[in-house]
Amino acid sequence: MCSCVRVCASFLIHSLFRTCFCDLCSNVQLKDDLCEVVSEMETLDSGEDGGKNSNKAKMMSIGRKKFNMDPKKGIEYLIEKGLLQHTAESVAQFLHKGEGLNKTAIGDYLGEKNDFNEQVLQAFVELHDFKDLILVEALRQFLWSFRLPGEAQKIDRMMECFAKRYCECQGDNKFFENSDTCYVLSFAIIMLNTSLHNPSVKEKPSIEQFINMNRGINQGQDLPRQLLESLYNNIKAEPFKIPEDDGNDLMHTFFNPDKEGWLWKQGGRYKSWKRRWFILNDNCLYYFEYTTDKEPRGIIPLENISIRECTDRQKQYCFELYASGGADFIKACKTDSEGKVVEGKHTVYRMSASSDEERKEWIQRLTQSISHNPFYDMLASRKRKAQLYAKN
Repeated sequence: MCSCVRVCASFLIHSLFRTCFCDLCSNVQLKDDLCEVVSEMETLDSGEDGGKNSNKAKMMSIGRKKFNMDPKKGIEYLIEKGLLQHTAESVAQFLHKGEGLNKTAIGDYLGEKNDFNEQVLQAFVELHDFKDLILVEALRQFLWSFRLPGEAQKIDRMMECFAKRYCECQGDNKFFENSDTCYVLSFAIIMLNTSLHNPSVKEKPSIEQFINMNRGINQGQDLPRQLLESLYNNIKAEPFKIPEDDGNDLMHTFFNPDKEGWLWKQGGRYKSWKRRWFILNDNCLYYFEYTTDKEPRGIIPLENISIRECTDRQKQYCFELYASGGADFIKACKTDSEGKVVEGKHTVYRMSASSDEERKEWIQRLTQSISHNPFYDMLASRKRKAQLYAKN
C-alpha cells in the first residue's frame, strides 16, 4: 500500500506491513507544501491577483491541500469559504468526485464515527450505482473510490453501508436474504483475493474450499454454486487493484502522528543500542535514523503484539514489544545495509526512553494502537449471526 498497503481488507488481513518503501515524503516536502498553502492564503487575504473566479480556484486548491493533510479541517475550510454546503450530500459529492484528493484521507474522513461523517458516508455510498453488477465488480468499484482505513470499527461501518446499498440496487434480482449475507461474502471475496494473489500465501484455495467456506451464510441456507463459482473465477482472473494516490500518502500519515520522538532501540542479532526517531500512527510504529530521512529504516505493525516495562543493565526506562495472541514472532520489515527491504522476525523489540514519564507515555499510546486481528473477529461474529438461522 506504493505507499500504503491499504486497499480492501485483503491486504489489511494478510499483509506483513501497511507501508512499502517507495515515494516517501520528506520533512522538507512537508514544509514546502505548508509554506505554499500559507503563501496562497496570504495572497488571497491581500486581494492580490484579483478576480472572483481566480480566488475561488485558489481557495479550492488550498481546501484540497488542507483536506489531504487534515480531512476534518479541509472540509471545515471549504464550508467556511462557501465552496461546499454544510450538508452530507454536498460533502459526499466532493469526496466522490475526488479531484486532487488523497484517497487515504477520503477513507479516514468517511470512517469517522460522528453523526455528520456517518451521514456523509451514507450519501457517499448512495452515489454508487451497483445495479446489474455481480458482487465482485461492485466491490471493485467501491474500493477504488477511497482506501479503507485500518481500524476494524471503521471498516465495519463502511462495509455494512456497502452491503446494504448493494442489496438495494439489486431490486427483485436478489440472491441474498439480507445484507449480512452480502457483508460476509464480501469479506470472503476480499480474503480470497489475498489467498490467490499474495505470493506469501503458498497454498492457494480451490474453488471447492471457497464454496465450503461460505456454506450456510444466507440465513442458514447455501448460496447458489453458480454464483460462488463466478465470483471465484472473476477474482482468480483479475486481482483487486490498489488506487494510486498523488504522492501525499506519507505526508498525511506523518503530518499528525499519534506520537513521535527519539528512543534508543536495541538491535536484534547484535544487542547494541542505536538512537532512532520513532513515529506512531495508524496502528504502525515507524523508525528512522534521522528526522529528515525520506524512508523509514523499519516498520512494526502493531498487530498481535503486547507491551511491558522491563529492565536492562545498559539502559534505564526500558519497555518491550513482544509477540502475543498466538503469534510466534512480530511481523515487521526493515532495510539492510544495502538498502534492501527484508522481513524481520523478532520475538521482542526493546526500547529505552529518556525518562520514566516518557516511557509511560509511549506505553499508553502504543497500548491504544495495538490490535489483535480484529477483522477475523468482526467477520466471525457476522458469520455466526448468519448461520444461526440454520438452527432455528
